[in-house]
Amino acid sequence: MKKIGILGGTFNPIHNGHIQLARYCQNKLGLDKVIFIPTYTPPHKASVNLADSSHRISMCKTAVLSDNNFEVSDIEIRRKGKSYTFETLNSLKELFPEDTLYLIMGADMFLTLADWKNPKVIFKNAVIAAIPRNDSDKSDMTDYYNRVLKPLGANAVILDNPVEQVSSTYIRDNIDKPELVSNLLDKNVYEYIAKNNIYRK
Repeated sequence: MKKIGILGGTFNPIHNGHIQLARYCQNKLGLDKVIFIPTYTPPHKASVNLADSSHRISMCKTAVLSDNNFEVSDIEIRRKGKSYTFETLNSLKELFPEDTLYLIMGADMFLTLADWKNPKVIFKNAVIAAIPRNDSDKSDMTDYYNRVLKPLGANAVILDNPVEQVSSTYIRDNIDKPELVSNLLDKNVYEYIAKNNIYRK
């Protein structure tokens, strides 16, 4: 039985913060692999300047190329439209019936989980691996977990906060200034963005 991390997002673009987050969860939780899943259309927020899904998949694949424990899945891209987490986890459970799935997320998402579509299905299929930004977050998340999520059947692990905060919006807004953003991205991802003229105003 394997332990598989699931990290979803728009990845618009994927950056070093995402990779650090995946690596940290892998080390802390003993994950056998982490699957990055770019969403086609995010159900919870409107994404400004959203790169085409084919580019976001390619950037993710480029970013994880050197790590054998990381994979990229186009399961939500292929589904098109809005993808809900419970649907994706149902599909992944069919692919990995004997394995334990860990759904990786930050504080903002964790603190709204009870309002997601079919949260009980999410909790049935995956352990929640949540990462706070600071000690105050961790306290709020622990309280929310005990008070709201546990009664719904959730099993969560609230980790510490070692991950560098990187903003995809900042990267998109400053893509023409390599001195500001090139160190926030995998070198090959930065070159891919430049070559394909993504996020240029």
